[in-house]
Amino acid sequence: MKLFRACLCVGAIVLVAPPAADMAAAQAPSANEKINAYVGCINRLSERSYESRARYFSWVGKNGPTGKERIIYGTYTIYDTADCRKNVEKANAIEPRDAALEAAASAFVAAVTTLEPLLKEADDYYTREDYKDDKMAKGKALHPRLVAAWNDFANADQKLRAGVETINDRRALERLAEIESKEGKQARYHVEALMIQAKRVLRTQDAAKPDVAEINKAISDYENSVTAAEQFAGSGGISNAKIGSFFIGNAKTYLVSAKQLMRRIRDKTPYSSGDKMMLNAGSGWMVEGSPQRLMRDYNQLIDAYNRGANI
Repeated sequence: MKLFRACLCVGAIVLVAPPAADMAAAQAPSANEKINAYVGCINRLSERSYESRARYFSWVGKNGPTGKERIIYGTYTIYDTADCRKNVEKANAIEPRDAALEAAASAFVAAVTTLEPLLKEADDYYTREDYKDDKMAKGKALHPRLVAAWNDFANADQKLRAGVETINDRRALERLAEIESKEGKQARYHVEALMIQAKRVLRTQDAAKPDVAEINKAISDYENSVTAAEQFAGSGGISNAKIGSFFIGNAKTYLVSAKQLMRRIRDKTPYSSGDKMMLNAGSGWMVEGSPQRLMRDYNQLIDAYNRGANI
């Protein structure tokens, strides 16, 4: 089983969880196919959609463009949405039926297919510098349409993610319980437990109103999982499976980044002007204590897991 990389959504760091656990997938392949279709849409389209919004608002004020901006970047387009629409239509007809989840997936498709041509229209306008000919008239007209489309997309995206997360969280816990029942707390148990706690850290730091106490509890539990995995790796365990040092190293790096972001939230530490430049330039992973750094290190942890944490 492979975990999906998380995506950094401006204003919301959301984890796209794994598909069904190995044993569940064998029992319910149709359920797995259904979830994978939704996850595929999220992984292909969400990050770019949020990036387009961030790009636009990196130079536009909340009231829209004036034509007097010092730098005009325009916005980004997103990838073709046809496959997402087709896959969701197919997935929605697959058993087991889930009316709420299927409605969320359909709403996601409606929002992203509305956003796609609108972003193309805006990109053409700004790329061709047509604002120099109409005194930004079309740019001003496009602004409320773009904002509405991005808001609709963000709402739909969050609802679909929540539905997928609920299912995959349950699967992860079922998988962990089955591993413990069959193998005890050996290598696979420690790796899976660590990944569950790592995801929890990501969520607490991304809450609309971050709770420092909850963040610290999540980090503490994650740190305990890291320590347990590292101790098991050092002991060699009693099974043939071992936990690789590459995986442990990435787990510890992620822990450091989680603590750095927690301190920034706790102490309300502002970003310097240099930090802001890197954040706006898409290099936020270079800024200590930034959500982008946390996300970069989380994705590297996922890559380490996918490469084979148990070696």
